[in-house]
Amino acid sequence: MNYVLREENGFRYIEEGEGETLLLLHGLMGALSNWEKVIEAFSPNYRVLIPMLPIYDLPLLTTGVKTLSKFVHKFIKYKKLTNITLLGNSLGGHVALIYCLAHPENIKTLILTGSSGLYENAFGGSFPRRESYDFVKEKVEYTFYDPATATKELVDEVFQTINDRNRVIRILAMAKSAIRHNMGKELHKITIPVGLIWGKNDKITPPEVAVEFNQLLPDASLYWIDHCGHAPMMEQPEQFNLLLREFLEKVTLKV
Repeated sequence: MNYVLREENGFRYIEEGEGETLLLLHGLMGALSNWEKVIEAFSPNYRVLIPMLPIYDLPLLTTGVKTLSKFVHKFIKYKKLTNITLLGNSLGGHVALIYCLAHPENIKTLILTGSSGLYENAFGGSFPRRESYDFVKEKVEYTFYDPATATKELVDEVFQTINDRNRVIRILAMAKSAIRHNMGKELHKITIPVGLIWGKNDKITPPEVAVEFNQLLPDASLYWIDHCGHAPMMEQPEQFNLLLREFLEKVTLKV
């Protein structure tokens, strides 16, 4: 990935393009590179910002989805962002939902893809055996419809992460926080337009999760991507970007 990682005021982030703000939030095992094709497609028309969420840097007692939402708020205040289009994948979607409830005045529209917040089947129901590279490879492949999407570089990155004791403790704490923090009873309060772009073959947050989000959110639009797992922007980037653009145009026409 050829984008500059900026470091300012305790934040690490990518910023590309100019225009309305498109703020992207990565997942628990995600990275800024997950959004590469979104940056390419949208930076000509949007100011695309991707903060690195401090999942591994928080004190253990405060490691949780609410703390990440507070971090996002600090970042938004620091960058003086308003009228934001907020897009989150997996845990990033969960953090985005919490943020929208706390600070609706800053958000124009929300897009969720493979978001937690209602249900997730993390690592296929079992925590990886850290010493087994093949087991980790199998679990990373489980994230996608096409196992080939789990490149060696991606598997190496996850293997390295979960063999770092401090990181693995925080991953567990964050995953438990996400599972405990079910948002089913709060979603009706989010009245802005929400786009749900979901892989039809997502095994982490299965299709029925998207259907439930669609039912519980007052102004939701649900889009499906065939032959696609938990990270559509990585596995089917062209289709994902097409649907994202379609949703954003629909929102613009509503205004």
